[in-house]
Amino acid sequence: MKKEFIQTGRTVDEATQLACESLGVSRDEVEVQILELPKKGLFGNLKVPAKISVTYEVSKVKTAVQYIEQILTNMGIRDFEIKVKEEEESAEISLEGPDLGVVIGRRGETLDAIQYLCSLVANRETGEYFRITIDSGDFRQKREKTLENLAKKLANNALKSGRSITLEPMNPYERRIIHSTVGKINGVTSTSIGDEPNRRVVISSTVKRPPRPNNKRPGGPGSPGGKRPYPNKGGAPRGKGGPRPPRNHNMKTSTSLGNEIKTRENAFSQPQPQSQPPRPQMQSQPPRQPQTPERKSVPTEAADKPLYSKIDID
Repeated sequence: MKKEFIQTGRTVDEATQLACESLGVSRDEVEVQILELPKKGLFGNLKVPAKISVTYEVSKVKTAVQYIEQILTNMGIRDFEIKVKEEEESAEISLEGPDLGVVIGRRGETLDAIQYLCSLVANRETGEYFRITIDSGDFRQKREKTLENLAKKLANNALKSGRSITLEPMNPYERRIIHSTVGKINGVTSTSIGDEPNRRVVISSTVKRPPRPNNKRPGGPGSPGGKRPYPNKGGAPRGKGGPRPPRNHNMKTSTSLGNEIKTRENAFSQPQPQSQPPRPQMQSQPPRQPQTPERKSVPTEAADKPLYSKIDID
């Protein structure tokens, strides 16, 4: 697309140079048409300046490249290289350099923002829409493989479980990769819900699952799915109305245990008697001496007699 630009100057060459500097193009890229020659007045003073019309070809790719150079320079990046692969209706711009990690950002958010702004700047002029894609360090290719593997994994999970799976918010380019990958798998489908920038992809299964079996089990030991017979001590199965195993009378029933617990709780809940004042201490008494029995005096009759009396033997 061609565009016209009008410039004035003291001379035609000066006006042409000013126009090229303003447009950021070289002299060979423009067509100059003289609209009015300079005119001098009395005493050689310039009365009318030179006026020219410059026609140049508007390149959307070049506009985008200039805008990217300006952004990277303002971000403090000096060592970088820009490669352009141009087609009829689109162009792929690749950035190469050692310190371009800050240009990518978290999950490519910064790179997507720069790409969006470049598209606005390049397509602000009239004409057909020109698609611009910006990549740095093969990030787009690596991200595409990661999204394809994620879509396959979630599609298989949705097919097995029969439940829908909602992904995190993505831009249109990443959602397109998810839809394309899911469309190649049988039994699953994908749709987009929500509004930008929180638009998400939902992966659902198209295969109808069989109804769940009834969880109710028929009673009776002989019925399928019923409870197993509980054998008693005699070995015979205990059914409806059958003999029960003997009861151990030494074991306390729940009622007796409950009564015992209530009794203990009542005992603890009763108010405790007030403490009695201390008893007065008794005065210490000397220890009692053991009493010896008093000896009775020997009768006078026995005192005069000897210990052994004479015994007459016939």
